[in-house]
Amino acid sequence: MSTDTADLTLEELRLALAPAIAEAAIFDGWSDEALAMAAASIGADEDVARLAFKGGAMEMIEAWIETIDRAMANELPPQKLATMKIRERIRSLVQFRLDAVTGLEEALRRALAIMAMPQNAARSLRTGWHSADVIWRLAGDTATDYNHYTKRAILASIYGATLAVFVDDTSENKVETRAFLERRIDGVMKFEKVKAQWLNPEREHFSLSRFLGRLRYPTR
Repeated sequence: MSTDTADLTLEELRLALAPAIAEAAIFDGWSDEALAMAAASIGADEDVARLAFKGGAMEMIEAWIETIDRAMANELPPQKLATMKIRERIRSLVQFRLDAVTGLEEALRRALAIMAMPQNAARSLRTGWHSADVIWRLAGDTATDYNHYTKRAILASIYGATLAVFVDDTSENKVETRAFLERRIDGVMKFEKVKAQWLNPEREHFSLSRFLGRLRYPTR
């Protein structure tokens, strides 16, 4: 184990190894072979590296996603996004994530297949929810009511669908994925606008009783 990695805690080592495991997973999948190759590439002891990922493939994938969450937060903090409109904030954050896995499509494809396994469903949902939460928080969302949950559920669904398009997108500069993402974000923004109109307490709602009252006692 190199001097640099010898001083790392298991949690720190887990995050240090994750990007290298993703690189190796292109050829070896999210396997012990990929873990061994990643450990060798950063000079970490293989046995200690295994201790960092006792949970196997899902722990490797979760660590990889966490490194992307952290990189996104570092590159696009709230103050940097503050000058953008909300749809541009969301688009920029999701696009950062897509750029981060460009070139790693096969590793991503294999990761998505593992995450889709029934035994991993609950963990995959939590991971997707957490990433959506990070995105919304960076975008400046402060909702604490049920909007907090609907926004994250919808974004997690959109991001998952976008990844499914991304892994098979062979168009130049992933233009098909970009167009797909734009359409989905358009849909979310329209939904949020309509929802805000219906939930606006200052809005004059149609009142059936008031309407019937006016029929009976018309204004003069």
